[in-house]
Amino acid sequence: MKRLTRLLTFRNRMVVIVLGLVLACVSLYFTSRMAESLREKEQHDVQIWAMAMERSGNTSMFLADDPLMAEIISSQNNIPLIITDNNLHVLESHLVPQSVINHPDLLREKIDQLTEKNSPIVIRNRWNNLDNIYIFYGESRLLRTLYYFPLVQLFVVVIFILFGYIAFSSSKQDEQNRVWIGLAKETAHQLGTPTSSLLGWIEYLRTQEIDQTAVDEMNKDLTHLMKIVDRFSKIGSETILASANINEVVGGCVMYFRTRIPRNVTLDYNGLATAPVQAMINAALFEWVVENLLKNSLDALQGQGAINVTISSNSESVFVDVRDTGKGIARSNWKRIFEPGFTTKTRGWGLGLSLSRRIIEEYHKGRIAVIDSEIGKGTTIRISLKRIFE
Repeated sequence: MKRLTRLLTFRNRMVVIVLGLVLACVSLYFTSRMAESLREKEQHDVQIWAMAMERSGNTSMFLADDPLMAEIISSQNNIPLIITDNNLHVLESHLVPQSVINHPDLLREKIDQLTEKNSPIVIRNRWNNLDNIYIFYGESRLLRTLYYFPLVQLFVVVIFILFGYIAFSSSKQDEQNRVWIGLAKETAHQLGTPTSSLLGWIEYLRTQEIDQTAVDEMNKDLTHLMKIVDRFSKIGSETILASANINEVVGGCVMYFRTRIPRNVTLDYNGLATAPVQAMINAALFEWVVENLLKNSLDALQGQGAINVTISSNSESVFVDVRDTGKGIARSNWKRIFEPGFTTKTRGWGLGLSLSRRIIEEYHKGRIAVIDSEIGKGTTIRISLKRIFE
């Protein structure tokens, strides 16, 4: 059923694209025909005027004295022209700058341009021995506009398709976001019942004569599970930031992982021995990011190696670096690992780092990036936040 729906959607898109191309081609064809018809009409009008001059024998019927020509080259149909004798001495001109008329080289260039547009018209003097007259003329503004109009149409069609595609993609992305938000909130709701039940069982175990150390560790895991439920419930809601001690927040994540990592993995942290630094964060979401980086480092180590978490700062920023001695990342993938769906693991959806980037960059207005990595030697990922002082 889903495959059929995708097939129908693809066909609908193809129909729209083909229909748009057909309409564009039809429009271009008719515009081209209109331009050609107008060109023939202008040529015909100028030729009629030239024939009238030739038959009347009045070779002084230039623009200022000829109502017919004045009508032909009216403001609604302006045709640039130059009228010369045999020696190319200008007798009359229209819509040609005087600076061009007075400059021999520019005049010659302009006459060549007009000749490329239309063949010059020769008016032969049948009544006396005066020189013939030559009319060099070009195209009206309307005709030139019609020639460029198809390109304008094509540009408008492309812009229309582009905006349509953006609107379609945005609506589809919004729909997908709503689905994910709904799924996350429903997951949080479903986890609420078993976590409440587990709380009751832990309280029961505290009353029994058993090793309470194990109960305490179970309680820590349950507390962590409740944090995860809280994070899922916050997805899609307004993110509230508050001033927090970054050393303590990151330290809490590190302490939780230390008792749950393999024996051959070491996890070092300098944050509890350095001066505390403050930043505006949402603690629940920020812890999610740090935990995700620690999990990725553990996966890269494959049971053996070291993870080093460090806190540093300057006058403007706070930096949290998570470095491991794992398999490393190819430089070409430094940015791609933050794209949704990209993963180097055999299992997984490739969403962890994508969500981490969204939490840091969109919610906290910070930065997260790979600052160093080498195949076989390890990777360092840095979180950068704006530092605040209290």
